[in-house]
Amino acid sequence: MKNHLIELVDIYKKFDDDFILRNINLYIEKNEFLTLLGPSGCGKTTTLRIIGGFENPTSGDLLFCGKSILNLPPYKRQVNTVFQKYALFPNMNVFDNVAFGLKIKKVSKAVISQKVKAMLKLVNLSGFEKRNVNFLSGGQQQRIAIARALVNEPEVLLLDEPLGALDLKLRKEMQIELKNMQQKLGITFVYVTHDQEEALSMSDTIAVMHNGVIQQIGSPQDIYNEPKNSFVADFIGESNIIDGVMLKDFEVEFAGKKFECVDKGFELNEKVDVVIRPEDIELLPENINEINGEVENVTFKGVHYEMLVRQNNYLWKVHSTVMSEVGSIVSLKILPDLIHIMKKEK
Repeated sequence: MKNHLIELVDIYKKFDDDFILRNINLYIEKNEFLTLLGPSGCGKTTTLRIIGGFENPTSGDLLFCGKSILNLPPYKRQVNTVFQKYALFPNMNVFDNVAFGLKIKKVSKAVISQKVKAMLKLVNLSGFEKRNVNFLSGGQQQRIAIARALVNEPEVLLLDEPLGALDLKLRKEMQIELKNMQQKLGITFVYVTHDQEEALSMSDTIAVMHNGVIQQIGSPQDIYNEPKNSFVADFIGESNIIDGVMLKDFEVEFAGKKFECVDKGFELNEKVDVVIRPEDIELLPENINEINGEVENVTFKGVHYEMLVRQNNYLWKVHSTVMSEVGSIVSLKILPDLIHIMKKEK
């Protein structure tokens, strides 16, 4: 049986006359790393703020261990929040910043000292107790903010784009550290980001949001390999999305050719969207039985080449470690299990 720690039930949120959130239904399990992923303005931060108690929904309910907590103020909820801008106290040193919540709770000095030192060790900042937070790097400040939140031993840690202010190399390092911390402490993380790679590499579960609606919930593998609609397919990684017709179970027609696929359950001759990832296409010499096109552009991306192949009016994007020359005629080989069929959106 799933251990639903938090449940959002039929959540709607309205600002003025606009719905920012619509029909949000989501459960979060104990010890899970769940990410709310989507573009700016999709409602992910508002969802996080409702869990944290900083916003109230227009309608719906929020349950913690099966009991509604909508009427509980933030400080009475078993959650702590780490914001993108860290919100450290500039007039306090590192130790006092981390200890702040414990002092409010009137914890003894001996216990505070023990807990703060243990938490600083966890975030690799032992010996920084007396440092001025204003002179720490962005990565160090971010770790202090996390230590301050975790020292209170919350059941849930809410993180609102906490790595957004860091440079790429440090962000990738902190992604690994955050995931390790979450696994070591066994705390539930609810993480907000617009960075698809970040979500895919860190999460147990991803909820993809767009225009205030959850588009798909699933594991990173499910979200990437089996997108539910064209928005998810296009937002998570890169995709070729082309019009097709489902001729019958396990057979689809697109780009003027018939292909075997692994999908079924569609109407005969139903119009569909066909999704094919750039890395799932193999370029071969021209073949009358395959899709053929002309290579229009080649860009070296470091780990692979990105090639744009023109076939009639469609420009295919192909990723490969083998380069095809601009101007060459190639065929696109696509295996049945790498063709993903989606219903047309109404």
